[in-house]
Amino acid sequence: MLTTNPFDDDKLREECGIFGVYDTDGAAAMVALGLHALQHRGQEAAGITSFDGTEFHTHRAMGHVAGNFDREEVIGGLKGRTAAGHVRYSTTGETSLRNVQPLYADLSTGGFAVAHNGNISNATYLRRGLVGRGSIFQSTSDTEVIIHLVATSGQRALLDRLIDALRQVEGAYSLICVTSEGLIACRDPLGIRPLVMGKLGESTIFASETVALDIVGAEFVRSVEPGEIIIVNDNGLSSHKPFMRTQARPCIFEHVYFSRPDSIVDGNSVYSVRKAIGAELARENGIDVDYVIPVPDSGTPAALGYAEASGIPFELGIIRSHYVGRTFIQPGDGVRHLGVKLKHNANRNLVAGKKIVLIDDSIVRGTTSLKIVQMMREAGATEVHMRIASPPTMNSCYYGVDTPEREKLLASNMSVEEMRAFIDADSLAFLTIDGLYRALGEGGRDPERPSHCDACFTGDYPTSLTDQDEVMSAGQLKLHAVG
Repeated sequence: MLTTNPFDDDKLREECGIFGVYDTDGAAAMVALGLHALQHRGQEAAGITSFDGTEFHTHRAMGHVAGNFDREEVIGGLKGRTAAGHVRYSTTGETSLRNVQPLYADLSTGGFAVAHNGNISNATYLRRGLVGRGSIFQSTSDTEVIIHLVATSGQRALLDRLIDALRQVEGAYSLICVTSEGLIACRDPLGIRPLVMGKLGESTIFASETVALDIVGAEFVRSVEPGEIIIVNDNGLSSHKPFMRTQARPCIFEHVYFSRPDSIVDGNSVYSVRKAIGAELARENGIDVDYVIPVPDSGTPAALGYAEASGIPFELGIIRSHYVGRTFIQPGDGVRHLGVKLKHNANRNLVAGKKIVLIDDSIVRGTTSLKIVQMMREAGATEVHMRIASPPTMNSCYYGVDTPEREKLLASNMSVEEMRAFIDADSLAFLTIDGLYRALGEGGRDPERPSHCDACFTGDYPTSLTDQDEVMSAGQLKLHAVG
């Protein structure tokens, strides 16, 4: 099987998207619309849980929102004026229906459903302790750890139980919880994963990105602050900040690739930042060519910025098909190498006989970059240069992004010159980390107090990594025993 799922591209795999609404007619239908706008954040599975004041209703399914939540019998069964939903790409836990969110449990305080974007970096450690004390897990998702911590807390009130639970976890989380006491939204103290709040009439909405507010006609109010817990119920909205204040470190890759370009992230237009990234890239790594060509679609805004800053014409030298399904059953292994052409094809008449620079957002394994460069050469380009709108991706992410192991990241094993030779480009250059911060309106990266999580580029992880440290220690012990 030759996959054409966007997650099989040579990209970092996006985490998840969450959307919740309190106090509106047809809450589940609104959540389904919001999830459509967040589909780019997770295409593996989707789920919605609603509450009608008495009962909770849940529907979860593998695949896209469309086809699962556009059927009247499904949405009609999700009754109530409060609902939350989730689109998933698994970063922990197997690919199966039991891991699809929202996850639901009946607690002593009432029903509790949670949709989680992020990754708990000490989930294995916590799970081991919970199982030892008698907890019975129904999934392999790190999100279920939060439910068990809430369930076993010695506190009485639900809010206090949730605070008690979150004080035990490390890593990244943005949560939307549907409870009998109202809708709860919260963000980890570092604000690694995004979460915003909006209003539509009297209804309150939470979403991973502002574009999901746009699609339902809601007004953006503000971002949920790092370490903030917001509860919305019949008594109104209340904000709680129970965690020690610390330097926020939102994920910088949201600006490079994850978020849709029409979203606003941490007060910045993603589209404008990506154009600024391209301009910085042109200033740092200019090249004398005939055309600036984006690798669609994620490289397009940066390519526009590169073209404007360099004065070199922007052209669509690669045409992307938007009508390829999730999978294509290949008739034989002989066509395996044609996979990239199902999605991208050279604009031959444009590039033949020309010197071009390709703009892409990142290189992970390098396999797609190699195919794109080959495609341009086969189309007759005389020179093919590549510029990358981010620094080299040298480290794995443990905060809700499914990155390959470090040894599979091209930049962690090769110099830039070796990478250039691998993808067969005439030249290759990356944006510097300071250039990335300048595109965000800063003077550069402050090594003492960086304003974002950029661990995939720098290796500077802002939290402890308990589970990963255990894995590394076990590996070292095994190597020592073998030696």
